[in-house]
Amino acid sequence: MTTPGISRRTWLRQSAVTAGGIVTSLALPGTIEAKPAFGMKPYKGQYHLLEQYHIAPSDMENLKARLLANENPWGPSKKAVAAIAESASKGNRYVYKSCLKMIEILAQKEGVAPENILLAPGSTDVLEKVAFALCMKGGNVISADPSYMSLVNTATSIGATWKNVPLRADYAHDLTAMAGVVDADTKLIYICNPNNPTGTLTPIEEIKTFSRKVASKAPIFIDEAYLELLDEPDKQTAVGLIKEGHDVIISRTFSKIHGMAGLRIGYMVAKPERVKMIQDLVRTEMGISITSLEGALASMNDIEFQNYTRTNNKKNREYVFAELTKAKMNPIPSYTSFILFPIQIPVKDMMAKMLEKGVGIRGYDIHGKPYGRVSMGTMDELKLFVKTLNEIVS
Repeated sequence: MTTPGISRRTWLRQSAVTAGGIVTSLALPGTIEAKPAFGMKPYKGQYHLLEQYHIAPSDMENLKARLLANENPWGPSKKAVAAIAESASKGNRYVYKSCLKMIEILAQKEGVAPENILLAPGSTDVLEKVAFALCMKGGNVISADPSYMSLVNTATSIGATWKNVPLRADYAHDLTAMAGVVDADTKLIYICNPNNPTGTLTPIEEIKTFSRKVASKAPIFIDEAYLELLDEPDKQTAVGLIKEGHDVIISRTFSKIHGMAGLRIGYMVAKPERVKMIQDLVRTEMGISITSLEGALASMNDIEFQNYTRTNNKKNREYVFAELTKAKMNPIPSYTSFILFPIQIPVKDMMAKMLEKGVGIRGYDIHGKPYGRVSMGTMDELKLFVKTLNEIVS
């Protein structure tokens, strides 16, 4: 619904998104010296990323290029769609049997025991439930800034504080600085790898070294939502840390490589006691539908579709990166299904001009400077984005 007296461009609604709750005011120990990205100062307890404008739902329906939610434009796979259609007739039954089957398959895939797997309706559900389980009595959560905020927002909303540590100059997590701010009240350390919204990767060996040293002080949550879009994802996952016995939690989703964002299914890999920690609070499988489960099972076996997504996502990302570079937009090299790039006009103006041509992207202010984030779509969608961008910047 449109507010009276506001022009058609009220597809932009100011959401006043800040830290999602309480922001800490603790100071970074003087022994830590960072050279952070985006010109940020070392940890000051202040939120550096703001997303103040969103496209209104009514305008979302008319987009010619939907490049704002990091969705897979090619999914779900045809095999998944067929399995979903076939399983709809089973919708009168609960999902217990299918859940057990999926857990067994995921455990085999990840090289762990079934007791290490927790199914959930998407990885965001895992992020938020872990935050609830660990932060109900306060404490603090440590994460990079900027990064994906779902877990942090949930934690701060129930009374935790947030220690935000700027990314390094190479846009990797500053794991040294993160280790330096762990204290007796730290309930969780969150690492998004590859990171959102920057699309950048922190070297897996650095994460493993960090986790082996720090996980005994506080559990480490590693969000691998975009990992399977990498060329060799098995070489970049941190799941082996769980097999080593470390207190590490991994989340995965079927929203990205499998193209099932609207079907809501994901999972957690962790020590059995962490799985039980969530199960003692809620039954996550009760939020999963039989259609989502059967579709996910079929998609896991459709390696051809996964490879198709991975190949075309990379091809389209390289095209967009080259075009952004040609337009002198200085994009940040990405390993994901999106690219972050600085813009020279206010976020609101950029999004308005894009929307006039039917193009939807995301916009952020990071440390007081405007940035755009474009998701990978079909090549036709991306060509429309590039054409529109060139018209704006020229």
